[in-house]
Amino acid sequence: MVLHLAIFGRQGAGKGTQSQRIVDAYGVVHISTGDMLRAAIADETALGLAAQSIMDEGGLVDDETMIGIVGERLAQPDIVERGVLLDGFPRTPTQADELVRILGERSIDAAINLEVSIDEVTARMLERGRDDDTPEAIAKRLGLYESQTRPLLDWFDERGLLLEVDGLGVEDEVFGRVQSALDACVADVEVVEGDNGE
Repeated sequence: MVLHLAIFGRQGAGKGTQSQRIVDAYGVVHISTGDMLRAAIADETALGLAAQSIMDEGGLVDDETMIGIVGERLAQPDIVERGVLLDGFPRTPTQADELVRILGERSIDAAINLEVSIDEVTARMLERGRDDDTPEAIAKRLGLYESQTRPLLDWFDERGLLLEVDGLGVEDEVFGRVQSALDACVADVEVVEGDNGE
């Protein structure tokens, strides 16, 4: 069973930890937007070079270029064989529409949202004690995430693809919830795939 997944969560929700657990349990390839950009630039693909010139000028890589880079990466053999856990893509409903087009029949199976309250992730980030983790900076980043990501979560929810997972608790507890949600999703996918339409 090859899965195509996306993972979301506010900063400090434990996405990195849970992503690694998902990779270990389901064998998918975990790739972030940053990983894809760096790989495209390192391979000097046309899209990678275009992205580099945009970033060299201090700009943000546009949807069209990013979608092209994602399309290149998703076509590579490791992902075709093992599936993928996308982290940081899609970022907008437009990118989500394009992701469905790129994957075609392979489609996206589920989007996991690690739900941890703003108060809790703020406390977690303040405890880390990083210089850039001031209350003001954290509030700004979380506000941006909320405004940008909520429409995207609604996009997945409307299509029955959103798995809301309570991200509070120790790592094992949270992963137990992730695994239960994913296993139920996988069972549904297998039933659909096994249906001959009779």
